[in-house]
Amino acid sequence: MVDYKEITFEMFDSIAVVMLDRPDKMNALTSQMRAEIPDAIHHAETDGARVIVLTGAGGAFCSGQDLGDANAGALDLERGLRDEYNPMIRAIVESPLPVIAAVNGPAAGAGANLALAADVVIATESAYFLQAFTRIGLMPDAGGTYVLPRTMGMAKAMGAALFAEKISARQADDWGMIWEAVPDDAFEAHWRARAAQLADGPTRAYELTKRAIRASWANDLEAQLVNEAKLQGEASKSRDFMEGVVAFLEKRKAHFEGR
Repeated sequence: MVDYKEITFEMFDSIAVVMLDRPDKMNALTSQMRAEIPDAIHHAETDGARVIVLTGAGGAFCSGQDLGDANAGALDLERGLRDEYNPMIRAIVESPLPVIAAVNGPAAGAGANLALAADVVIATESAYFLQAFTRIGLMPDAGGTYVLPRTMGMAKAMGAALFAEKISARQADDWGMIWEAVPDDAFEAHWRARAAQLADGPTRAYELTKRAIRASWANDLEAQLVNEAKLQGEASKSRDFMEGVVAFLEKRKAHFEGR
């Protein structure tokens, strides 16, 4: 286990679990935590992980910025976003590994958008998502204004941002905001099984899939077709593709080696 102050990092069978670990503060984000999260993601990428899970300790995922943080009162918000929040979000989005947000409880403000930056969001049914920013005279940040209209559509995104009302995990599932909402009593076993499924899979193909889907938001159809051809060419040169074809022909389960 890597020693961090406000998160924990553990590896289980190629699954890196990054846990926000301030349960008494609903895992509210501090400067320390915003530095530790991208460091842990980088550590996972270089330490043999095949999938990363981001979750929270206790009964919450993350309540957003800790307004009681010693640095918060003097925080220049533009600088804070540029130097601390944005690198954290980029680390998640740009990781070559699949990133699952296992949302174990409330995810509010920047905490909601931290979760939504992941490739797959699995939430317990008792969880909720809250764009709380306008309650204190701010606008959504940490990537919220980017990801919300792309997952929920313009109408739902605008309502979520302006009214700052809770969106239940079930609503988020129904609206396409997250991948799935899971009954509380099955939640941990479920996200662990999902993580194991990805850890067992063709990691290089996952990396290329992430790149292609995220690039599609800025591309027209022609540019995306060109990009698909290029990335598929890279996939076809991988050991995983060769193994996948041989396993298919031999009618057996493929054993993927990863990147």
